[in-house]
Amino acid sequence: MRIAIAGAGNVGRSIAQELIGNGHRVMLIERQPRQLRPERVPEADWVLADACELSSLEEADVASCDVVVAATGDDKANLVVSLLAKTEFAVPRVVARVNRAENEWLFNEQWGVDVAVSKPRLMAALVEEAVTVGDLVRLMTFRQGEANLVEITLPRNAPYEGQPVRSVPLPRDSALVAILRGKRVMVPTGDDPLEAGDELIFVCTTEVEEQIRAVVLGAASSAE
Repeated sequence: MRIAIAGAGNVGRSIAQELIGNGHRVMLIERQPRQLRPERVPEADWVLADACELSSLEEADVASCDVVVAATGDDKANLVVSLLAKTEFAVPRVVARVNRAENEWLFNEQWGVDVAVSKPRLMAALVEEAVTVGDLVRLMTFRQGEANLVEITLPRNAPYEGQPVRSVPLPRDSALVAILRGKRVMVPTGDDPLEAGDELIFVCTTEVEEQIRAVVLGAASSAE
């Protein structure tokens, strides 16, 4: 993919390095000359420009990008970049960094944001995911599609422990997309049995989260 990242600070550079390592073409857009450090990520294309300016995004050919990441340390700038990327250049995927938790409610489809990444929420989710067994933890929200990435660590004596994936009657608008078992990441098939301690990763709408909880953990657990 061709990916544009607005903001070449520590966060933007780290994202760029990760994406380049995965084989993607990355362009870093930075308005502060002192932050322009091509030697830090030499494989990226570096552009000195203000990503909040329409003309700058046109010159950078953002319209040809598959993804735009608004990764500056300024929430207002990230919202403007997201809105321009989506409405003016029809970028298919816009990911925005949320710096201040109180601004998170703004980062939605009305501002062109497909996925908002909030450090406080993500850290809280990771803490919950690490210590919570037998409950549903929301890891991430995909704003445009109103879908969530959620996780349940399967406790012992759960209704479908030891049974194959196909036997789990998941509701509509939900899918089991991965099973984390120890150090393994498994793409589940219908024949894979569920084991206590499995971390089950689902994509689902908000409306069916409680149904998933009831199915996987049992109705009694969901009602508590």
